Order: sequence, then structure tokens, then C-alpha cells
Amino acid sequence: MLPLTEKQIRSSFVNATKRERTQLSIPDLDAQPWESLDFLGWRDTKFPKLGYVVAMVDDTPTGILLKLAEGRTLSRPQCSWCEDVTLPNDVVFYVAKRAGDAGRKGDTVGTLACANFECNVNARRTPVSAYIGFDVEAAKQQRMDALRSNITRFVAGVRDGR
Repeated sequence: MLPLTEKQIRSSFVNATKRERTQLSIPDLDAQPWESLDFLGWRDTKFPKLGYVVAMVDDTPTGILLKLAEGRTLSRPQCSWCEDVTLPNDVVFYVAKRAGDAGRKGDTVGTLACANFECNVNARRTPVSAYIGFDVEAAKQQRMDALRSNITRFVAGVRDGR
């Protein structure tokens, strides 16, 4: 992912009001490992039930405001984005208001995602060799490609109201 500025990030949100974009907390952009990110995701320091994701969709930064859903899951869920089965972190259910008229009418979409958006790290973790001759690097690349595809599909779906 290419480095983004605070202005680019704030203006990228498609399902947030102007007030929400102004109030959101921005992470330390200088500390981000941009070359190792498929998307930028963070939790709000002022409002712990809010999360933000910015991904490149059609070569344009597209931001989504997410809200942590109430309640707990009965079993350990799998992240829909990184699809990691050996997660070292919690997975939670986030809800995002759709962009445009659909969102104004109350239409939302939900997703299971790593609680603090650790997907970039999870996808890049070296997988266990499944058998002799197993191509570990190819498997890691496949996981990163799947993450990019999953996050892009989700963000585009919220943006386009589908």
C-alpha cells in the first residue's frame, strides 16, 4: 500500500458523516509499515467501539467506518479477511453502514474481522510446511492475495451498496 496523508484518509471515508470524519483519531502515519500493508486498519482511541479501515479500491483510497457489534460469539470465529485458522488474536463482529442512500435508510453489512485489524501480519506469517516439498513462500503469497481480495470486496460492497 502506498503511504497516505491524514487529509487523504479523512476524505476517503464513504460511509461516515463529515462530523465523524473530523472526529476520528488517526494513527501515527510515520510509524506504519506501508510496504507490508494491504489495508490500513485501526481502532479509535477515544471511542473504543469504533474501527476504521482504508483500502485501495480501483486505485483510490476508500475508508470504511466500522462499529463493534454488541454481544459475544459462542465459539471462536474465523476472520473473514485473513482467513487465518491459528489466530493469535480475537475476532469480533463489526457492522458498517452502507454508503449513500442505502446507509441513510439504515442498511448495514457485517463482517468478522481481527479485533485490532492484525490481518496484515497474520497473512504474512510463515505457514507451517504441510508436507515435503510444500512451497511455503507460495502459500504465504496466496494468503496475502486472498486478504487483498477479501478486503477489497468488502470495502467495495460497502461503498457500492451491495
